[in-house]
Amino acid sequence: MEGREVYIGAWLYAVESATGGKVPIIFLDADLPENAEEDRGITHYLYGGDEAYRLKQEIVLGIGGTRMLNKLGFEVKKYHMNEGHSSFLTLELLRKYKKDIEDVWDEKSVWDIEKVRNLCVFTTHTPVAAGHDKFSYDLIRRILHSEVPFEVLHKLAGEEHLNMTLLALNLSRYINGVAKKHGEVSKNMFPGYKIHAITNGVHSFTWTCEPFKRLYDKYLPGWANEPEIFVRVGRIPDNELWEAHMKAKKELIDYVNAQTQAEMDYDTFTIGFARRAAAYKRADLLFTDMERLMQIGKKGLQIIYAGKAHPKDEPGKQLIQRIFEAKEKLKGRIKVTYIKNYNMDVALKLVSGVDVWLNTPLRPLEASGTSGMKASHNGVPNFSVLDGWWIEGHIEGFTGWAIGPASDDPADHEKDADDLYYKLEQVIMPTFYKDRDNWVRVMQNAIGKDAYYFNSHRMMRRYVTEAYIK
Repeated sequence: MEGREVYIGAWLYAVESATGGKVPIIFLDADLPENAEEDRGITHYLYGGDEAYRLKQEIVLGIGGTRMLNKLGFEVKKYHMNEGHSSFLTLELLRKYKKDIEDVWDEKSVWDIEKVRNLCVFTTHTPVAAGHDKFSYDLIRRILHSEVPFEVLHKLAGEEHLNMTLLALNLSRYINGVAKKHGEVSKNMFPGYKIHAITNGVHSFTWTCEPFKRLYDKYLPGWANEPEIFVRVGRIPDNELWEAHMKAKKELIDYVNAQTQAEMDYDTFTIGFARRAAAYKRADLLFTDMERLMQIGKKGLQIIYAGKAHPKDEPGKQLIQRIFEAKEKLKGRIKVTYIKNYNMDVALKLVSGVDVWLNTPLRPLEASGTSGMKASHNGVPNFSVLDGWWIEGHIEGFTGWAIGPASDDPADHEKDADDLYYKLEQVIMPTFYKDRDNWVRVMQNAIGKDAYYFNSHRMMRRYVTEAYIK
């Protein structure tokens, strides 16, 4: 890079499963004494630096990562790129499988594009522009040393900019989005490409809290390795399902009170909202009409928020600030808190301990969403905009509730807040407080209809049979 040879080291991290299995994760490291000082920091920060820094990181990931796998002796039958960030691996594969010049008539056909396509799978994860990196060819010329000539790069990655997503699309045999709706959105974004859809899933054992693990072990043995068994959730007595939920809720409320002094209680209806703080996720939709929310709050309501913004995402940071402002305005009326240092441990407490999981993205920008799937694994119903996975998991009043119409028309987005307030006040809270039997039924359906399907076991089976070995 930039005329200098850059050395890459590897760190091995073995992910161990509860059953003793191990999966190797290889981390790449440029902080080596062999490297020039300006190159040693390439792998220091995931979110930092300028466009050139980002480009160097993606060269390390794509080209360096492919060479590292080869050096370590892995026999890779399929390279699976998630987002375009690793798509420089296709350039390394073109270099590796370059045809012998004596075997071809035309020098332009020296690049074995079909061979590379047969080795690659590409999953696009978001319609949001930040997930699709573009670099100027001037920057590419300055930094990247590649045997693949620029006339070939222009054809594979775009004429005006080097588009990492386009490079992956043109050099992959199988392409997919991460939900049925996202597959359709991706086809519109990238016309002319055959784009499939494999809806995301979450790892059942990781995202089930201890009270529910014990409950499932008792009534649904084998659930962790075969989540399809969740379909038999009717075996679990209603009172034990509710008791498990209350144990999870008490653990969450105790944690929240210890962290924030919010003085929340166990019996009040509790909404949870926790995810990356990005503007399109509209975390403040709940505060659109403060007077109306205060009226609803008289019937017993408390709200728990968590989530971090990208360091460079100013609108995301402002979103968090608006939630804190709303929290102050609601003081004495509705208890609202924002948990710091959001991580996987906090996330598990939240998705299992709240009564309803709220999600309010701007359609159609939610490619999939997985936090709601985690909530379902713990019997927590979803209350969500019909986008991403929820279009497939939603049955109104049965697995949870929808917010607004299933429309991408911006005019219909204005109706979301009204629908949120109406269902919260007229449907969801009355069911929670006055019809416990029906509420537990919705909890059961969240497990038996959603956790049963939206798990990583089902997702991986589909990748293996449709993308890897087909």
